Amino acid sequence: MKSSVIANANIALVKYWGKRDDKLILPQNSNISMTTDGLFAHTTVEFDKKYDKDIFVLNGQTLDPSSGAYQEYVGQFLKIVREIAKDKTKAKIVSKNNFPTAAGLASSAAGFAALAASVNEALGMGLNEKQISMLARRGSGSATRSIYGGFVEWKKGKKPDGTDSYAEQIADEKFWPDFRLVVCVTSLKEKKIKSRAGMTQTLKTSPMYEGWLKSIDSDLSVVRKGILDRNFTEVGKTAEENCLKMHATMITTKPAIIYWNAQTINLMHSIMDWRDEGLESYFTMDAGPQVKIMCLEKNVKEIVKRVKAMGGVEQLIISKPGEGIKVTKDHLF
Repeated sequence: MKSSVIANANIALVKYWGKRDDKLILPQNSNISMTTDGLFAHTTVEFDKKYDKDIFVLNGQTLDPSSGAYQEYVGQFLKIVREIAKDKTKAKIVSKNNFPTAAGLASSAAGFAALAASVNEALGMGLNEKQISMLARRGSGSATRSIYGGFVEWKKGKKPDGTDSYAEQIADEKFWPDFRLVVCVTSLKEKKIKSRAGMTQTLKTSPMYEGWLKSIDSDLSVVRKGILDRNFTEVGKTAEENCLKMHATMITTKPAIIYWNAQTINLMHSIMDWRDEGLESYFTMDAGPQVKIMCLEKNVKEIVKRVKAMGGVEQLIISKPGEGIKVTKDHLF
């Protein structure tokens, strides 16, 4: 009853921000992402009667099971798993990320995708990828997309029970081999406002939220077609516009949610200037200060050189489209 899974993070090109159902984690809008190569969570799960309580170790630190952070995320997720699997056995979970956690780099997406897949293996639940995607969603909405490689769409669904809200692959990781994301980590700190709390507040108070929702279907259509046509300009331009619209809803939330730091803004202006000079690149940011630069492989070297010359970036990660969940025999305990 032990299983280990590696799952890659994903970066949204058409963003998810806001839920229509908080309990089932159902999104207000469908969304599209690229699964990244090289930003991953590695998780080992063991269900065994020798454990008299659940144990959760993240990046070498054991979380207190009575803490709010544990209860809201892992504790609640295990409760859902036990209801589905009809198994009350306690578990030990050890997980580690190879990139900063809770800093706007989709660590929860990678983590819960790996956890859902390893729980499925360890308990012999027999779920297929679509069902694992729906299970991962119950831990973190964006985790539903990390089950698959390449370019992925999370369908918002319409049913109240969430059975039509899951991810589907648009194109696999080999389909667009020269698409790149240059991830610029501008801060290694955990963000003050977690995405879940930020979404709830935005939905309640931002006067721009309704306009954001009305514009999504058009963005989805353009990005979906752009991926299938390998049209970098259309995908990059629309993803950048979509990102700015999402952050506009955050900035107009009461009280305002501003995830950007000075280096985030510096990079945004620089990328726009580079485009004017003929170096085609676009930016996107999630709920955090990290800037992801979309570009083609031929321009990576020049972009990296320019970013390094600017200074102020803690870490640079170059990512291409990555694969979906992978079961491994490399156990963490």
